[in-house]
Amino acid sequence: MGHVFAQIELSNPRKPGLASVTARALVDTGALMLCIPEHLVLQLDLDIESEREVSVADGRRRKVPYVGPIKVAFGNRFCYVGALVLGDEVLLGAVPLEDMDLVVSPGRRELTVDPQSPNIPHARVKSAAVAQGSPPPVDDTGDGP
Repeated sequence: MGHVFAQIELSNPRKPGLASVTARALVDTGALMLCIPEHLVLQLDLDIESEREVSVADGRRRKVPYVGPIKVAFGNRFCYVGALVLGDEVLLGAVPLEDMDLVVSPGRRELTVDPQSPNIPHARVKSAAVAQGSPPPVDDTGDGP
């Protein structure tokens, strides 16, 4: 299996007049976060919110800037996330992938929207007890009575 890349659009929601940036992102389901190089922080005029400690592939730990918020868009999907500032390319990790309900097709080496929910992102959640006066939850699993 080779690498999977996707064209994503990044923008600063705090500065809507600022142009968005289209970036080629390495899709990495083994990573959690969105990672961006420093030049995109400057282009998008992002605020450094804090520092985060990261472990890199060789086991070393280091502190890197954490910036945001960033609006990430792919196709008809978008989400808002923070990003770690490191590396020389954009890395799209599991958090934004899950938030936008995107799936990786390793055989075709492409990123797509979930074909089971092509129009809007789907999220699997567990509900708490139903509040008084609320309608009962909908069972769309087909497992109900």
